[in-house]
Amino acid sequence: MKIGVIGAGNIGGNLTRLLTARGHDVAVANSREPESLAALALETGAAAVSVTEVAKGVDLVILAIPERAIPNLPSGILDDATSGVPIVDCGNYLPKQRDGRIDAIEFGVTESRWVSQQLGRSVVKALNCISAVHLVGRSQSAGTPGRIALPVAGDEPKSKATVMRLIDELGFDAVDSGTIDESWRQQPGTPVFCADLNAAGVTKALREAHPDRPQAFRA
Repeated sequence: MKIGVIGAGNIGGNLTRLLTARGHDVAVANSREPESLAALALETGAAAVSVTEVAKGVDLVILAIPERAIPNLPSGILDDATSGVPIVDCGNYLPKQRDGRIDAIEFGVTESRWVSQQLGRSVVKALNCISAVHLVGRSQSAGTPGRIALPVAGDEPKSKATVMRLIDELGFDAVDSGTIDESWRQQPGTPVFCADLNAAGVTKALREAHPDRPQAFRA
């Protein structure tokens, strides 16, 4: 696939490494000039592009930036992405640690519903429940006992299925965690978050999650 990655921090950079290693055509952008990504491009073979170009002609877009940065993305950034292209939201709302207060999320809108509203496009919540280190260090072949599983939430079945297949290709099982409005089950502070559980464990953890956000993850 041709994949656009917005964000080149710990998660975005490691996803760029994993995706290019598996033969995908990756374009990566950050909030600075493409030249700032020269080392990552040289290492991986990904194309370093401007953020206004990263979605052009792609089959899938990955957002790997802080929630606070979502409203600052250039207007129309996804206009060149085909209608229906899966948009993966890897982000987490971390008000005390990084993002500051976002009122809509504090009042109960799920993180990825809020992201969807900012973008004007449907998103798939995925790849937010694993550390960047484990993303590259703990992938395993399908069928390996104890293989880490990752939850995937979304409203569009086709987009969700595409993302679940990609997660399997990256070395993890994928578990359907419901709609975007149910994606609170995988937000920070829930039993599944960064727990490195297998598929059965993820299913159980999602079932046991509570919608109230822990105080540590509230503004």
